[in-house]
Amino acid sequence: MAHTADLRVEAWSPTAEGCIREVVRGAVEAFADTSAARATGDYACTFTAETDEDLVVSVLEEVVYRMDVAGEIPLDTEPGPIRDAGGGRSLAVRFRMADAGTAEPVGAVPKAVSLHDLHLRAGPGGWTCRVTLDV
Repeated sequence: MAHTADLRVEAWSPTAEGCIREVVRGAVEAFADTSAARATGDYACTFTAETDEDLVVSVLEEVVYRMDVAGEIPLDTEPGPIRDAGGGRSLAVRFRMADAGTAEPVGAVPKAVSLHDLHLRAGPGGWTCRVTLDV
């Protein structure tokens, strides 16, 4: 069940990978204005999970982790194609990072990704994604 310290992000795109990109963008825009932030470099990571929805969680958990530990915030997210990987799914992602201190705070920073009411699904109009973040 959602509570007052939750942030719900919904996104849509023609592809699952595009949906993941948009849900990261929506999550970041909910707590930071990055319009004045400048890129400091790229960070690449490959995620492996049982399902596409688990990939969404892994990508967002990495964003939360990088902000908390490295003080970095993604300005852009470039996911490659989702691939089958030994009974699961794999996704390589390149993040364009900036110093989080250069972004203007506009909301509470997420602390964790909730599994409650999570989805990434194909539909007649493309893909939709919904995720709840604990703030």
